[in-house]
Amino acid sequence: MNLRTLRQDLPAGLVVFLVALPLCLGIAQASGLPPFVGLLTGVIGGLIVTSLSPSRFAVSGPAAGLVTIVVAAIETLGSFSAFLLALILAGILQFLFGVVRAGRFISLVPGSVIKGMLAAIGILLIMQQIPVALGAAEESSLAALFSGDFIFSSSAIAVAATGLLILWVWTTPRVKQIKGLSWVPGPLIAVLAGCMATVFGGGIHPEFVSSLPRITLPEFDSLGQLTSELERPDWQAWRNPSVYVVAVTLALVASLETLLSQEALNKLRPQNPSPSPDKEMRAQGVGNMLSGFFGGLPITAVIVRSSVNVNAGAQSKLSILLHGALLVVCGLYFSGLLNAIPLASLAAVLLYTGYKLATPRLFIEQFRMGSQQFVPFMATIIGIIVFGMLAGIGLGIATQILFSVYKSHRNALQLTRYEDHYVLRFQQNLTFMHNPRLQNLLAEIPENSVVIVDHDNAEYIDPDVKAVLKDFSENADDRGIKLSQWPVAVK
Repeated sequence: MNLRTLRQDLPAGLVVFLVALPLCLGIAQASGLPPFVGLLTGVIGGLIVTSLSPSRFAVSGPAAGLVTIVVAAIETLGSFSAFLLALILAGILQFLFGVVRAGRFISLVPGSVIKGMLAAIGILLIMQQIPVALGAAEESSLAALFSGDFIFSSSAIAVAATGLLILWVWTTPRVKQIKGLSWVPGPLIAVLAGCMATVFGGGIHPEFVSSLPRITLPEFDSLGQLTSELERPDWQAWRNPSVYVVAVTLALVASLETLLSQEALNKLRPQNPSPSPDKEMRAQGVGNMLSGFFGGLPITAVIVRSSVNVNAGAQSKLSILLHGALLVVCGLYFSGLLNAIPLASLAAVLLYTGYKLATPRLFIEQFRMGSQQFVPFMATIIGIIVFGMLAGIGLGIATQILFSVYKSHRNALQLTRYEDHYVLRFQQNLTFMHNPRLQNLLAEIPENSVVIVDHDNAEYIDPDVKAVLKDFSENADDRGIKLSQWPVAVK
């Protein structure tokens, strides 16, 4: 940190705080947890993880992309306290990933699978928040909308629609050109509009406020009262095998999102030297261990808040530390004001976040890239929605591997005809798995032909492949086929 950068870091920290506040509250609410849990997670990410992170600009905190995993994990484990134990274990795994320098393996994950994972998260987020935007006061499934028990709230629908409209308008070129407005984050304006509806809506229509569900933050009169609100991990849950499955899922997905955010941030604001992904994972691991111990949510580096930090002119970590300190002050002393925020406003922010993750343009781009990209992309999405995050990512990677193997085999051997001459090219080393393709190509060569083999690119030919070539060469004279440049080893 450099105190000479205060002039740039202080306003940047304020802007990041204004963006992070509604997201922290909304992510906790969407996870079925008290909004205070989101603030606590933002504080740990903003103060502890930032202090340990090698990046000067990466902002860590609760991530919207992990909401669906948290909801499913709590349901599977039966309690939030059991989930906290899984989060501590996930943090330990992340720290170990950093120790063994696993950060370099991020490049092995196919881009189609990463994009599919983000799109699936966006779709699940939209599915989860639609009932809230329509008036649900607590966690409710999309299927509940079609039951006779669901009660729609016209005030919640109006607030959510207004919030979505504001978020859309804030991205238009006309608003971006206005310098004063471009510094004010759209999510904050959407939430403030909802607060205005809560405060003044009752004077216009008495039933407007009564039918508008709002967040509930406790007020703390003492440190003891604050600590009593924190939930502790259930240490006895170690006997539950599902705890370890959740821990591995959280560790992998949180690490993946963090490293992807770091890569994107490096393109936006390069640092020299580039922050170590292994140090970043160790920092995130410590953050998640503390978050699990104190009763928080999973922490990742978040590209949305990080990009806001950079665009606001941040020069050092001071801006992120300031945003964490402001979250502490807000949670301790301004909970009464935060309780005016309607759930529908937070739902609008998360719906828009989900839309950006699963924008139709992404599906069109993947489709235009061909089946080799589109099929694994869709397999990842469907797998995550149907089977869960870990299984869906595994299905996407397996699909991508199958496509890559198929394309590799198709391109390994090429047969080209020039009148009565046929050129058989070996584009790479050949194994027994290439035999079916080789046999099909050799079967296409008619009698009384000349066959030229170009095998300069093949440094290794499997014995099974040599056997196929040898059988063909032994029968070539009987069919009037002349062989040229035939591999010596198989003549």
